[in-house]
Amino acid sequence: MTGNGGVLFKALDDNCEHSGKGAGHAAALSHAQVVAGHAAAAADSFQPANDAADASPDRNSKAGGRLAAGFRRFEAWCAHVDLAPDLGSDIGSRKWLRGLATLLGLSAAAIAMWPDFSAVEAATAMPVHSRERDEFRSQSIAPLALGADSGRHMGASPLVRPLAKVPERPSIQLVSTLGQGDSFARMLRRAGVGGEDISRISELVDNAVPVSDLASGTQFDITLGRRPVPNAPRALDSLDFRARFDLDLSVERGAGGGLALVRHPIAVDATPLRIRGTVGSSLYRSARNAGAPVAAIQSYLRAVDKYINLEDGISASDEYDMIVAYKRSAKGEHEVGDLLYAGIERGGKPRLQLLRWGKDGQMFAASSLGKPRSVPIGQPVAGHITSRYGKRRHPILGYVRMHAGIDFGAAYGSPIYAVADGTVTYAGRHGGHGNYVRLRHAGGLGTGYAHMSRIAVANGAHVRAGQVIGYVGSTGLSTGPHLHFEAYRNGHTINPAGLSIMAKPQITGKERDAFKAELRSLLTVEPGAALAPMAQPESEPAEAGREIDRLEPKQIG
Repeated sequence: MTGNGGVLFKALDDNCEHSGKGAGHAAALSHAQVVAGHAAAAADSFQPANDAADASPDRNSKAGGRLAAGFRRFEAWCAHVDLAPDLGSDIGSRKWLRGLATLLGLSAAAIAMWPDFSAVEAATAMPVHSRERDEFRSQSIAPLALGADSGRHMGASPLVRPLAKVPERPSIQLVSTLGQGDSFARMLRRAGVGGEDISRISELVDNAVPVSDLASGTQFDITLGRRPVPNAPRALDSLDFRARFDLDLSVERGAGGGLALVRHPIAVDATPLRIRGTVGSSLYRSARNAGAPVAAIQSYLRAVDKYINLEDGISASDEYDMIVAYKRSAKGEHEVGDLLYAGIERGGKPRLQLLRWGKDGQMFAASSLGKPRSVPIGQPVAGHITSRYGKRRHPILGYVRMHAGIDFGAAYGSPIYAVADGTVTYAGRHGGHGNYVRLRHAGGLGTGYAHMSRIAVANGAHVRAGQVIGYVGSTGLSTGPHLHFEAYRNGHTINPAGLSIMAKPQITGKERDAFKAELRSLLTVEPGAALAPMAQPESEPAEAGREIDRLEPKQIG
């Protein structure tokens, strides 16, 4: 047989002969023999088919033979080496590393031959010069990140003439705020108002409200007009602001060019805010749930605490009653003032009635008018008791001796309050007491305050109950910041715990009648009446807006 089949069968016959076996036995070929047989068949396929070509081989046939031999050697090397093995097996072996090298080489070749994507500029519909092209680009919209020049101002052509001057806005509206520590004139100057206008405005406003009384944070709506002459400050057209809770002021420029002040009164309702409720488990929480302001509740508790012990003197079934100064305007704002009345009721009958009275604004009990009363002293500092009255071992001296007072632990710099009205008889350094203040009260009683960091009163000064007389410190014989509080009767120390001081009556005669009249007036206020809608002022009937309505004949009944 000829061709590839003949070569293969010839290789089989040769193998059988060499093996010494008969024709009836099957022959087995190795991989190398099969590859060699295919190579021989390939070589035969390169031979010319006609006898003329075999008889006279030329130069081309020699080159083809060498190429075929090269292919055979390359195929045999590839079959032996196995350049692309399975990378999932024999990891780390030489065969696996050879396959990895093949993968990396092919990947590098693919990346190296990756095509380049470059921008292709399209030709314009008509040929343009560079100047026209720049004009088109300046009017186009493109991302700035790509080098766009959108909005670029082009050079002026010879037909463009520059302006001699730039026209100004006819008016400017702005809002200026009076800052803390700022002055009214400086604020106007900062807004651009001229010096002459500032002087006139200050004079006009001061006639209505003292300029120094204007609160910081007040906002002014300012409108500035044209300049009277070039490079001069703009003239003020109008100035509007809130001068008081019940008054708006406007400064306007009239037709003649002068400034005039216009008042705009605001309707204000000053009905006091009265809040009542049951004490329950907590007087503070009950009052907060009823809507009482925090500052009013604190004032109420301080006032009541001087007459009734808040810990065990008030039961859950008692009713509290407080009246607070309250103002609201027609524009919707409201102001909460001082506590005017504080009361406690038990079983429907008043147990305590306190009314704010006098220029000092103290709370006086209605039941003790014209009578001396015994007032329990309050706590002189916001702290806790660390040492009570009696004998103890001194923390510095180390031996037992009499501790003639009560120590209150408090933070350094905490304010110290006078427990009752009195006169300062000593204020200064006092041996182991450090910075020390002593007060003389009515009935031969006195109190002392030691170890202060700073004294806030002077000798001979008269102080009120609750007034700050100094600050907590650690001067003298002291191991830390605290207040040593002492009490005296006729010059001898006594236990300050549970001490009460007799207060002289301060409301007598005709003032007592005015006090009772004021109390009756406040008690007529209904709870929550201050929160009702404000009564609108009666407005005049509006005139007819149309001429035909004005000419309509009136009906005579």
